[in-house]
Amino acid sequence: MSFLRNYLNKIKPNFEKDGKLHAFRSIFDGFETFLYVPNTTAKTGVSIHDAIDSKRIMSFVVIALIPAMLFGMYNVGYQNYLAAGTLDSASFWEVFGFGFLAVLPKIIVSYVVGLGIEFAWAQWKGEEIQEGYLVSGILIPLIVPVGCPLWMLALACAFSVIFCKEIFGGTGMNIFNPAICARMFLFFSYPSVMTGDKVWVAQESIFGLGNTLPDTFTGATPLGEVAQGAVVPFNMDMVTGLIPGSIGETSVIAIAIGAVILLWTGIASWRTMLSVFVGGGLLAYIFESTGMSTMTWWHHFVLGGFAFGAVFMATDPVTSCRTETGKYIYGFIIGAMAVIIRVMNAGYPEGMMLAIFFGNMVAPMIDHFIVERNISKRLKRGGNK
Repeated sequence: MSFLRNYLNKIKPNFEKDGKLHAFRSIFDGFETFLYVPNTTAKTGVSIHDAIDSKRIMSFVVIALIPAMLFGMYNVGYQNYLAAGTLDSASFWEVFGFGFLAVLPKIIVSYVVGLGIEFAWAQWKGEEIQEGYLVSGILIPLIVPVGCPLWMLALACAFSVIFCKEIFGGTGMNIFNPAICARMFLFFSYPSVMTGDKVWVAQESIFGLGNTLPDTFTGATPLGEVAQGAVVPFNMDMVTGLIPGSIGETSVIAIAIGAVILLWTGIASWRTMLSVFVGGGLLAYIFESTGMSTMTWWHHFVLGGFAFGAVFMATDPVTSCRTETGKYIYGFIIGAMAVIIRVMNAGYPEGMMLAIFFGNMVAPMIDHFIVERNISKRLKRGGNK
């Protein structure tokens, strides 16, 4: 790595002030600080000096997402071969290869569009490139159906970066999770691509892998079947993730591995994560007890994007609560609202997307009241002095 470091040091003067490539300084700085921890320190203000910065934090989140991404690729191929009735004759690598080739273009489009806009925005404003899209770039492809067209995905990525992040001031200033905004954009703009029986299984053969399925083929998700009034019994495929669904949301095991990584590194808040499950479990138990839902209370945890949202999206440090008490309230609201939407509104069988969006909306208010309460308590202890 010393060769790379020496090479960067050699070309760096070209990108500094008065250098011939000064106009591209933000791009060079973005790549350099991604590869190496910056050796500069803050000149003013109160700062905590640490080797980990936001780029390293984002990198850990991406690593935590890899198990869900890899399993999602396998499951895409698995569902295609299963629907065609040729699963028994296909090898592991054929199944995985089909899913890999189906998912990879979505990841590439997401990063090219999102990072391209961020690079252009940084150049236009003369600022450093912000690193928040490192996570959003992989989150967005994982929370959409495999049948989502690439041009729609590109539009969703552009919308989320411009209107849900940059317009608020960039990374750290956005109110809403950009990945959630991208999914909501697709859900409300192109509902037929995000819902229905035909969107969850890749129907075309890719480079000779997989099978071309007939147009009449349907592959409803378990949540979709429940929304139609069907009783869906529990089976282990709901835990392993071998069911139709969004690319990265089906495997509870892969998501749990990511949760362990996030909690072990201290990046995600266990308070938020736990309270999402507590809130969802409590409301699900109430609905089950009153006969309003045919699903057992823990059934919600292994279906749809509940576990994925609780682990990777509700815990977003920018758009979630920052006070310790607020994290409990914030997570509880998200879990409870997700189950309420699932049970009481058949038009939105998922629920987690809208619940997290609403949680992002009220998070600043929750923190405000927690802080004001703490100030009031301290004033009382001090005799209002």
